Amino acid sequence: MRRLRIGMAQINATVGDFAGNTEKILKAIAEARSLGVDLLTFPELAICGYPPEDLLLKPQFIEENLRCLNKVVEGSSGLSIVVGFVDAGGDIYNAAAVIHDGKLAGVYHKIYLPNYGVFDENRYFQSGKECPVYVIAGVGVGINICEDIWYEAGPATAQAYTGAEVIVNISASPYHFGRGNFRERMLGTRASDNVAIIAHNNLVGGQDELVFDGQSMVLDEKGQLIIRGKQFEEDLVVADLDVEAVFRTRLHDPRWRKGPLLREELRWCGAKTVVSEAPSTAPKPPLPQRQLQVRGVPGEVYDALVLGTRDYIRKNGFAKVLIGLSGGIDSSLVAAIAVDGLGPANVVGVAMPSRYSSPGSISDAELLAHNLGIKLLTIPIDKVFQSYLEMLAASFEGTEHDTAEENIQARIRGNILMALSNKFGWLVLTTGNKSEMATGYTTLYGDMAGGFAVIKDVPKTMVYELAGYRNSLAGLELIPSTVMEKTPSAELRPEQKDIDSLPPYDLLDPVLTAYVEEDKSVEQITAMGIDEEVVRQAARLVDISEYKRRQAPPGVKITPRAFGRDRRLPITNRFRGW
Repeated sequence: MRRLRIGMAQINATVGDFAGNTEKILKAIAEARSLGVDLLTFPELAICGYPPEDLLLKPQFIEENLRCLNKVVEGSSGLSIVVGFVDAGGDIYNAAAVIHDGKLAGVYHKIYLPNYGVFDENRYFQSGKECPVYVIAGVGVGINICEDIWYEAGPATAQAYTGAEVIVNISASPYHFGRGNFRERMLGTRASDNVAIIAHNNLVGGQDELVFDGQSMVLDEKGQLIIRGKQFEEDLVVADLDVEAVFRTRLHDPRWRKGPLLREELRWCGAKTVVSEAPSTAPKPPLPQRQLQVRGVPGEVYDALVLGTRDYIRKNGFAKVLIGLSGGIDSSLVAAIAVDGLGPANVVGVAMPSRYSSPGSISDAELLAHNLGIKLLTIPIDKVFQSYLEMLAASFEGTEHDTAEENIQARIRGNILMALSNKFGWLVLTTGNKSEMATGYTTLYGDMAGGFAVIKDVPKTMVYELAGYRNSLAGLELIPSTVMEKTPSAELRPEQKDIDSLPPYDLLDPVLTAYVEEDKSVEQITAMGIDEEVVRQAARLVDISEYKRRQAPPGVKITPRAFGRDRRLPITNRFRGW
């Protein structure tokens, strides 16, 4: 039987950390060698990190990436490797190096360059023109990169027609909820359509707003899952592939050969390059069985937030974080995520009560800090607030008390948090959710002040789901029930409630999903059975708040369309759909 032992190193690369990324790659090579791996793969642009954005415009960045590729080539004795890097030669390419036993055997250039959503690859890279097939350990192997596999009659099909029995796709496919299931269905379809084994090696880790979930997987020629990597964790995924089964299935089901390739795909087809004609004859150690449970929503969303927060903090050189604890659900959830990502010793809470803070909110913040085991600083703001009112009395004379006075309190709190951040080097985590960011129910230079917005892409209704989920993991009320049950309020004036300014969140969030993520019109949303007044109010608030969102800190993307990299609208804009 023809078999190929494949390893997929699902590593957490950091953009621009050439030394760190190369060290991870070489460590994985050593581990794979000890397991008798024939072919070891790494994610897309593993050497330089993904996405490098405008660093690609710096020649020294490209040069360092090539120097590190040479180090990987030097360390590759005894096995074949596929690793993502930036190739240069007249232009630059998103590329995969095919390496064997200390030599560079070939290079594949990514053909389909995504230029939608969070992707801007056409801005930087030239498209590839060929789909070579490599004979590795006696097996026909097609190599392609991320977006290439998403096309039905794309590089994978061209490679299968040219003799590829195993198709390796190295990837940096970012997470949003539901993405993993969709990706698996797509890969299963590619495998069965091309009667080829698909090995999909995905990146893991946080990079600014993006989180990569890993879940590298191998699917057989019938589209059935063989093995899966861990979710949101580094992993070395090793499997023995029955390549003979591909040959048998193609003999019995030749339909895949009957559909003619399109002219473009025919042009891509290239000759086979022999890298190694036979697998190693050395005995291979047995592989342990894997039983991995994949979490669905809300568990996978929570894990994404923890990983994205931890990596943003650690990769940017911070040790501790600071959170304003109001006693509300949003700040409580952010604190729990921070503790799970960084440990309680590295999280500091600050309670900043004012004349409008309820006794319950103060006690809830104290109880939460106790439950999480974090340090809590209490800094009352009323004296400072009163000084502001007195200072502005002459200027405000003859006007009613309104949001100007309310927002002074939020800005005092933001000022205190930033002062502590400056003094001790702690990064401030903001606590606004997506519903608030969408509608502008936030205060510039107040509750928006900080370095990272953990839940800026989490709708308010999901905040409650995630808090309940975290409590279920603990088996106790880590986030107090009084926090979960209280009516949302900014507590900036007497008896204030969020519903004084916004529709109830269970009505608002579906409207925001339709208007922001799906670009539905007011009329289309109203036709879904939602009150027209609610829809128009929400749409108006979204449209007039773009200037605020443009000034918000980055935060973890967990929905299909997040503010910022995904959704880009002009601030100066007279188009109004409402």
